[in-house]
Amino acid sequence: MSYLSLSNTSLLAIAICFTVICLAVICLRVVSQIKAKQALKEELAQHDNFAMGISFASEISVVIATMAFLFDEINISAAQSNPLKMVVLIVLLFTFIKVGHLIHRKWILHRFNEEAAILKKNVCAALVDSGMLIANCIITLGLYSWSHTQGFSNLLIAFVSFFLLQGIFALESKLREYRFARANQGASLQNNFNLENTSIGIRYAGKSIGLALAIYAGLASATFHNGKMVENLFTLALHCGTMWLLLYLLTTIIKFISLPNIDTALEIDHQDNIGVACIEFAVFSAIGYLLISMFSI
Repeated sequence: MSYLSLSNTSLLAIAICFTVICLAVICLRVVSQIKAKQALKEELAQHDNFAMGISFASEISVVIATMAFLFDEINISAAQSNPLKMVVLIVLLFTFIKVGHLIHRKWILHRFNEEAAILKKNVCAALVDSGMLIANCIITLGLYSWSHTQGFSNLLIAFVSFFLLQGIFALESKLREYRFARANQGASLQNNFNLENTSIGIRYAGKSIGLALAIYAGLASATFHNGKMVENLFTLALHCGTMWLLLYLLTTIIKFISLPNIDTALEIDHQDNIGVACIEFAVFSAIGYLLISMFSI
């Protein structure tokens, strides 16, 4: 009786996947050291830069999660017959994730220098940045599952759809800033990130990841129309917009039940209540995953 069902092909695929992960992590380490202008060991172990550790951990998680997703999605025989296509696919996925991350840094939060804040040990900045990095990973993988891009026309659809989803993130961020300013006498959310309020970073990251999961649910429930730009954009806006509304409706109900008579804005914005922020993070992430389970049938 055989208890080990791994074939030689599977072992080769695992080896290749792990090799790509190792190479990507090495590249991330080099880039992090260049940004910090010193060895990563000194920054993490000697200077105890928790913010840098959180940021680096999220980058490693995104690399491994992306490769794990591809390992589950790609047929081994197809990869063997056309290895160049697999290389291009991996490069495209990581490019989409990085472009989304840069859009977040340079456009959505253009008044806040996250990289500089992380080097100054600002944990709030690391949480905000890591949350959006993970969120961009989720929506990129969702786009691939939705379109399974084949050919230039479908790649163009995926490209335009990606920027449509970035627009949703930008609009969501502006709404968060508006609500923060209304609750705090016109104060700027982006300026408050510099005050190192950890709970604000936790809440922001939770909402970003929750929204990304809701968008993934919208992508999973939407039908992809091969080669049709307008139909796909309309379908995407309808499904993802609906999931966005459902996310906030359901989280509002859960927060009302779980945190009765608690002013979450006061607790997080002024008292840096990490416990309340963690509850919000958990609720948004869990509801986002619930939407995936409900609508990706």
